[in-house]
Amino acid sequence: MSNKEPNLKIKYKKVAEELNKEFGYKSVMQIPRIEKVIVSVGCGEAIENKKLLDAAVGELALITGQKPVRTKARKSIANFKLREGYEIGAKVTLRSDMMWEFLDRLINVALPRVKDFRGVNPNAFDGRGNYSLGIKEQIIFPEIDFDKIERVSGLNIAIVTTGRTDQDAKSLLAKLGMPFRK
Repeated sequence: MSNKEPNLKIKYKKVAEELNKEFGYKSVMQIPRIEKVIVSVGCGEAIENKKLLDAAVGELALITGQKPVRTKARKSIANFKLREGYEIGAKVTLRSDMMWEFLDRLINVALPRVKDFRGVNPNAFDGRGNYSLGIKEQIIFPEIDFDKIERVSGLNIAIVTTGRTDQDAKSLLAKLGMPFRK
């Protein structure tokens, strides 16, 4: 990895000053910042076919540039033929420069490639300043080779911020370039 600082991180330093002027924080530590980004994929069909989970893990590693952790079922559900401990998904937690690089690629490269894209949902905040985004197809990321995918699957992206309110976090993400729907 190079010593160059990520573009979005450089942009954040300017955005932090704007946010401080806009909201008038008493301390610099109150300015909202992005703490981590969690990218996860669920693969319920992995119960019958283990190759699907392996493919999902490989794609997640390609997209994020970090090795995913396989997630296991917490409890058994008979209707889904699911037993406690079965591997049914994978997740990656990105922090620092990897997080900034991923967000930059998500905002500027991947989201514009979504079919009929009109912006992301501005109401997907959880009440504590964290934003969740669902992507229906993993093929919007340029790292994924369209010919080599087993099946088209979706993934979840959770952006965790230190903003105390949704308004703080929304303002932060909007200034960083997140394309919210009007």
